Amino acid sequence: MLIRGNVWKYGDNVNTDLIIPGKYLRTTDVSVFAAHAMEGIDKNFSPRAGDIIVAGKNFGCGSSREQAVLALKHAKVGCVVAISFGRIFFRNAINIGLPIVEGNAVDFVDTGDEIEVDFSAGLVKTRNKVVQGSKLPKFLQEILEEGGLVEFRKRHPRGQGLEKADIS
Repeated sequence: MLIRGNVWKYGDNVNTDLIIPGKYLRTTDVSVFAAHAMEGIDKNFSPRAGDIIVAGKNFGCGSSREQAVLALKHAKVGCVVAISFGRIFFRNAINIGLPIVEGNAVDFVDTGDEIEVDFSAGLVKTRNKVVQGSKLPKFLQEILEEGGLVEFRKRHPRGQGLEKADIS
C-alpha cells in the first residue's frame, strides 16, 4: 500500500486532547470530529484527502479516546508517520483503519512537502531522504488494507486469514 500526500508537521507529545478537544466529545457524529481535528494544536489544520501527518515522539498519548483516531480518519488524513505512538492510539488506529508508520521523518520534512509512504516496506520517502520506519506485521497491514478490524472480521470470519504463516 502506497500513500502520497502533503505533510502537516507536528512535534513531540501530541496528545488526544490536542487531536480532538474534549468539548467535541458530546456527540457521536464523526463529521464533527473531522471538522475539529487537530484544533487543539493547529487552528489552520484543514487537510486535503490523503494528506499525511508527520510528528515526533509519542503521538496520540494521553487518554484512550477512540475519537482522536476517528477525527483524523474522517478528516481524510491518509496516514500518520511518527517517531513513536501512544500505545492505545496505535491500537485504535489499527482497529479503525488509520494507517500509521513508526519512523523518524520529522527531521526531514516541512509542512506542505509531498512525501510517499510505502507500508509494505515501512519506508517514508521525503524530498531529501528515504527513512526506514518500522514495518508492520503482515496481519496488521491486512487489517489496515481492509479498512480496520471490523471490516477485516466481516471478510474473514472466525479468524480466516489469520493463519500462523500470515503473522510474520
